[in-house]
Formats: sequence, structure tokens, C-alpha cells
Amino acid sequence: MKKTIITVVGKDTVGIIAKVCTYLAENGINILDISQTIVQGYFNMMMIVDTAKASKRSAEISEELKELGVEIGVVIKCQKEEIFDMMHRI
Repeated sequence: MKKTIITVVGKDTVGIIAKVCTYLAENGINILDISQTIVQGYFNMMMIVDTAKASKRSAEISEELKELGVEIGVVIKCQKEEIFDMMHRI
């Protein structure tokens, strides 16, 4: 399993989850865990996904998700689990 952390943040609009999940499914990326909240009109989602069977490399996935975020008006960031853990340890 190759875990990746995806975060999505921005103004809430219709279809954010659908568009992100459609991209993941089309590229063979499995969602392992997902959490999302909306606070005073701001959308925040964190996903843990498995990219082991992805049809593209991590850098390409990250760039395409970033571009998707621009299209739908949110910021999407992707980090491999080990990098995320190193950045957030105490």
C-alpha cells in the first residue's frame, strides 16, 4: 500500500467531493479514509488514499489535482504519507 494524504480547502460549492472522487476513481486511486467539514461556508476535506494501483506517478497526480482545484475554486494538496508524517511530528 502506498498511502497519500490529500487536503482540499476553499469556499464551499456544489460538487467538490464528486469532482475530486471522480478524478481518483478514474486514475485507480482507492479512498481509505475521508473526513470533511464545512465551517461558515468554508469547505475542508482530508483524505487518505492508496496510490499503489494508480495509473500515474505521484508528481503527475499531485499536479493534476492542483489544476483541478484551480478549476473548481479550492486548493488541493497531495503528500506522500511519509513526508506528511515527517512534517507533522512533534
